[in-house]
This record gives sequence, structure tokens and C-alpha cells, in this order.
Amino acid sequence: MNAGVACRIVVGLIAGQFVMPAWAEPLLTPLAGASAEPPAPWHVVGLPRQTKPFTQFSVVDLGGRRALRIEADASYGNLVHPLKALQLPMHLAWQWRIERPLSRADLRQKTGDDSAVRVCAFFDEPMGAIPFGDRQLLRFARARRAEPVPAATLCYVWDASLPVGTAIDNAFTRRQRYIVVESGGAPSTRWVAERRDLSDDFMRVFGDEVARVPPIVGIAIGADADNTKDHSIAYVSDLLLEP
Repeated sequence: MNAGVACRIVVGLIAGQFVMPAWAEPLLTPLAGASAEPPAPWHVVGLPRQTKPFTQFSVVDLGGRRALRIEADASYGNLVHPLKALQLPMHLAWQWRIERPLSRADLRQKTGDDSAVRVCAFFDEPMGAIPFGDRQLLRFARARRAEPVPAATLCYVWDASLPVGTAIDNAFTRRQRYIVVESGGAPSTRWVAERRDLSDDFMRVFGDEVARVPPIVGIAIGADADNTKDHSIAYVSDLLLEP
């Protein structure tokens, strides 16, 4: 580091206005590198003792862009990036598109609780803030698997039919809640850009339990078609977690 850069950092710290320089490490490892596999620490996570097929994640070239391809075929799975507890405010930004939607999905029902693509954030909500019944189920889930189970998960979904802005609990557990940010059941070759305020969105869906937003402990990308026995293909690129 040269003296000029160091001087600017010191001055910024003293003024209380320091902004991380452009060369600072990103909070998330980029999804799409040179390999056909997502780079570590991204890794696939399924259900405890999962016997059904896993959703497939691969890195592909798509119109000159490296992107994550997500294919669910009567399957379940998430691609997870763990994080050391990060305090908000934070924003999550990404681009996505759907090649093959799920026509039979219905997030309001257990039989239709599938999504062609979702982008999620995991939060370390204090156990004391979680309702007693959910707390017991969470403890049981954590005891069954080595992979950390988040206390609260906020997922942004592209749904075939629910209106944009819909906020809904997961049909199986209230520890996961959805916000529909895109809607439409037709295939698209158009990339759609998103940028979400995680603090605002968390309080919208979990504000019945807490008065402040807990730290973020992970980011996930997923798709599932195990309940509808359907088949979907979607893509995500340029995923960033930033102040």
C-alpha cells in the first residue's frame, strides 16, 4: 500500500467517513469462475438424509456471460455460502432469468411449495425471540444435521403466479418466509436486475418476532420441484452483498 492510500484511509477513519476501497475483498465469493462448478465456499445443501434427487448447480456461458445454471427436476437443493456474522444494513443485488418455469407451483400449499429460483439470506435470530413451538422444531432440526440450520431465512422468489410484493410463510415452516419480487409463468431470455434492502425486507416478514435485525450468517440460491414433480431451469449472475 503506498503512502497516499494509507493517508486517505487514516483521514477517513478519523472523520468517521471511511468507505472500503474498490480493491477490498467482496463479501461473497463470485458464483461464476472459470470452472464448471461453483467455487468454494459455495456448496450444495439438501434436506436431512435426503433420498430424492438434488437440484443441479453448474456454471455456464450464456450469451457471453458466465452464470449459475439451476436445474430442478423433481428435486430439492440449495447452494449455500456461509458468512461470519455480518451486521446490517446490507443490500443484496443480483440478476436472474427463467428458461423453464414451474407451472404447477403454489407456495400457499405444501403440495405446491416449489420455486424455479430463489435467492435467500440466513439470519442468526436469537432463540428467545422465536415462538416456543418453532423453537422446539428448530432444535430438533439442528440435532439431525451437521450443516448449520438458520434461525430465520428470508427468500426472494420468482413465482409463476403470485403477484409481485406478496409476502408469505413457507408452507412447512415459519422459519422461512418468502417475498415475491418477480412474477410470470412464461420463459424469458431477458435478464432482470434486483437490489434489495435486507433490513427493510427482514423486518417486513419477521418483524412480528424481533425489534431489530439480527446478523446475516449465510446466502443461498436454490430451486426445488420435489412437491410438484415438475422441472425448471433458471440462471443467476452478478450476485453481490454490499452495504
